[in-house]
Amino acid sequence: MSSMQQVTPGVSLTAQATEMLRAAITSGEMTPGEHYSAIGLAERLGVSRTPVREALQLLEKEGIVRIEKNRGVRVLQISLDEIVQIFQIRILLEPPAAARAAEVITKDDLEHFRLLHGRILDAAAGEDGPGTLQADKEFHLFLMGLAGNPRLTTLDGELRNLVLAQGLVTIPSIRSSQDLADDRRGILEALERKDPQAASDAVREHVTRTARLLITGVCAKTPGLSSDAYLAKLDQLTNLRG
Repeated sequence: MSSMQQVTPGVSLTAQATEMLRAAITSGEMTPGEHYSAIGLAERLGVSRTPVREALQLLEKEGIVRIEKNRGVRVLQISLDEIVQIFQIRILLEPPAAARAAEVITKDDLEHFRLLHGRILDAAAGEDGPGTLQADKEFHLFLMGLAGNPRLTTLDGELRNLVLAQGLVTIPSIRSSQDLADDRRGILEALERKDPQAASDAVREHVTRTARLLITGVCAKTPGLSSDAYLAKLDQLTNLRG
């Protein structure tokens, strides 16, 4: 981690320390699960302990790190590279499962989908970020479940949890509830028409758009980090359609 940059005089040290630590975490320079000491981090940044402690408290509020008594600080958030990999897998897994769901969906299933969709919109309208993400997860896992492969549903749930649990709840804050509603309308309409190809395309588009928003959002909060390379990487694997 020797490449960590040093501070600029005249700018709030806490603000600078927060940005530098955030960048080190996002780029994977500081890794999840590892313990770091405020003293060690202060030395690397070339500042006193106080701004580093304050920065760590701010990052803890965001759910990016956890301060553990007598053990230092532990990084919770996974790096952007890992986020890209998770979304690549989801883009490969979810569209075929959605196509299968469109073939087997029943009237009762559709009713349940409308209910789940309503929950997403209610949570978003109430500006309940965690609630929106939870409702979104239920919507997608129910869709995956219809494909009839429980292992796929479990894997998809685990991949979603990895991103959600890492303090990356940036999605609802940058999207209107209308935007969130429109985002899934295509999926619902394809299921109502029992159109496998349309369901596959709509899910693929939705997951890709979510990934792009998340990557752009995380990079926007991390000075010096450009989203271009990560967005290009996202497309590398998922454009190879046979």
